[in-house]
Amino acid sequence: MVKDFRVAIAGFHIESVSFLPVASGYDDFEQVALRGERILEALHGTNTVMGGFIEVCAQESIAMKPLVHTALGAVGPATDDAVIRYADEIVAGVSSDAPGLDGVLLFLHGACWAPSYPDAERYIIDRVRVALGPDKPLIVAFDYHGNLDARTLAGATAAFAYRKSPHTDTGETGRRAAQCIVRTLRREISPVWAIAKPGIVVPSIFSATALHPLADIIEEGHRAERESDGYTDISLMAGFSYADAHNTGFSVLCVTDGEPARAQELADRLSSRLWDERQALYRPLQVHSVTEAVDRVCERLATGERDERPFVLLEHADRMNDSTYLLAELLRRRVPRAAVPFLWDAAAARRAFEAGCGNSVALRLGAHSSDKAGPVLEVCARVLWAGPISYRVSGAYMHGMPVDLGMTALLDIDGITVSVVSAFAFAVDGDAFTIFGLRPEDFDVIVLRSKTHFRAFYEPLAREILIVDTPDYGAADLSLLPYRRLDTRRTFPLNSQSFAGALHEQ
Repeated sequence: MVKDFRVAIAGFHIESVSFLPVASGYDDFEQVALRGERILEALHGTNTVMGGFIEVCAQESIAMKPLVHTALGAVGPATDDAVIRYADEIVAGVSSDAPGLDGVLLFLHGACWAPSYPDAERYIIDRVRVALGPDKPLIVAFDYHGNLDARTLAGATAAFAYRKSPHTDTGETGRRAAQCIVRTLRREISPVWAIAKPGIVVPSIFSATALHPLADIIEEGHRAERESDGYTDISLMAGFSYADAHNTGFSVLCVTDGEPARAQELADRLSSRLWDERQALYRPLQVHSVTEAVDRVCERLATGERDERPFVLLEHADRMNDSTYLLAELLRRRVPRAAVPFLWDAAAARRAFEAGCGNSVALRLGAHSSDKAGPVLEVCARVLWAGPISYRVSGAYMHGMPVDLGMTALLDIDGITVSVVSAFAFAVDGDAFTIFGLRPEDFDVIVLRSKTHFRAFYEPLAREILIVDTPDYGAADLSLLPYRRLDTRRTFPLNSQSFAGALHEQ
């Protein structure tokens, strides 16, 4: 007789810039939280980790107990209260039915940071392990930008991470984790894991998995999987350099079927390759100042050469979608046919809505998340459209995921089109334009705040992509960040005075 298995599924996801002063509390997470059957209804068929969990469990006739799922993306720290309350809720859901559960599938980021929990994922995993018991499988799926070490994973049976950035394989990551728990429950495999850390940090802008030599090392891992006789899964993770923790930085995670020595050997081998290529990993592309980037675009546009492809200016150091450095420069130069999508400013969106479509309104715009977010702009804007907007992602990254922007306004500010939103959201694909009946091709210049996710949509579309460094808390020169928990003496390039700032000397 085949046993009917039942697993709990839950997710708590935030990528924390620990240096930002504003933390996300429980109420912020609650705005996007899903519980119970609502998780299955909202995320089934989506290119998300939870969508992958759901797909495999349904296909394999594994009964699911959905607990809670909440995800805020890349913002500031979480509060201690938020971490504790969601851990409590997940643990309560597992504890209340522990004898009837055969395992747990967890989705965590890996770079959640709270004042008392610089390794919040470790705290959650440890507590779930106690609630579940020592022998049942606890499988965890992580973001590619998670910061992990062996202590983080001590309570996990196995762990997996995205393999691509842009993260177009989030659903596949969920499927890998779910297939592992299915095979474990059916006693087809006995997974073990190993992790290695080379002691390297890189700016997020340079963690795109198509960049070389990173792409070559990732392919070496894929080749090792293909050539292995038994079950082997390798996750090469770039880590998240803007969360100041003891385990910040690259890691290599390997899962095998009952062969811990082989898992460790593979992880160590790829970790050594990362170390060998450390300088090239840190600075594979050119970075421009604000004035350099706008100068280049203006010079190209002044030639009169017609091209329907836009220039993309990547204000990558902006962590909260409210920095104003590039917008201020574009306004100063009166650059025509420019667009700044999804600027996060709830107060400005509300004022524009109150002013009404077709009317002009004076606004104080942007730069409210920190002292490094640029100047607050005093502008007179014409309201092109205003109202609440929600939609589902049409692009490859998080395809099908529901997005609620809240009160939103489309503005014309001296000929520059700016969309202002009340909820933090990524403008990484065409949705940021099509929800207003526009197209990216309608503009000559587009300002984005993404790090890698924009590449899936914009690399084929853009005339040129210019990476623009600003003084915000996501800077390309990591030596500028005030690390306290990370041991910089043991971390490249922070342990190399001669390398600090070299990014800008190319």
